[in-house]
Amino acid sequence: MRIDVLTLFPNMFSGVFNESILKRAQEIGSVQYNVVNFREYANNKHNTVDDYPYGGGAGMVLKPEPIFNAVESIKEDTKSTPRVILLCPQGERYTQKKAEELAKEAHLLFICGHYEGYDERIREHLVTDEISIGDFVLTGGELGAMVVIDSVVRLLPGVLGNEESPVQDSFSTGLLEHPHYTRPAEFRGMKVPDVLLSGNHKLIDEWRRKQSLKRTYERRPDLLQSFNLTDQDKKWLEEIKKERSLF
Repeated sequence: MRIDVLTLFPNMFSGVFNESILKRAQEIGSVQYNVVNFREYANNKHNTVDDYPYGGGAGMVLKPEPIFNAVESIKEDTKSTPRVILLCPQGERYTQKKAEELAKEAHLLFICGHYEGYDERIREHLVTDEISIGDFVLTGGELGAMVVIDSVVRLLPGVLGNEESPVQDSFSTGLLEHPHYTRPAEFRGMKVPDVLLSGNHKLIDEWRRKQSLKRTYERRPDLLQSFNLTDQDKKWLEEIKKERSLF
């Protein structure tokens, strides 16, 4: 996969792309990063990328020319048609399902804005996806792009090492993930559940499934509304609800 990022602050990505999983993904050849300062594509001697909004109002608006020029240059150089992703509060709420969809692409291009907003022609004629990472406002799109890129790159084959890891993540299955424990079996009087020490994989799988259902019911019951429950899931969920009603 190739990932291009258009930003006015390219140095923000240096540490992110050169640490941990994102660095490993690049080292093994799963992804190639290219960070571009779109100020370099401005059409004036001062490299101006923003201007006052027509009709008046607070703040400055990103001009169309630098971003159009940068996107067109990347398309010409790569001879490809990337998914062009705009990070903005008006975009669709980002989900694991969207991450899985984007992970199937060969080329992603992220546009990170600043100031009051974008010239609308950027949305209408360049962008394929508008994404918001939550109902809050950041000073720019860089942090949002980092979040999306991290969530996508970790899904690429071979990046995590264990192919089962992303499959079992919270939201990937439709449920929140079950609790995890490791050594020691007892710590300050707090013990690991006996079933996890039993070696009985059938019982362990059942315990984990029930714990996922319980955690989802307690913390994100909205997820259960669209989840396809098995008959056994329904029985466990009834047990969970009865247990809750006793307290």
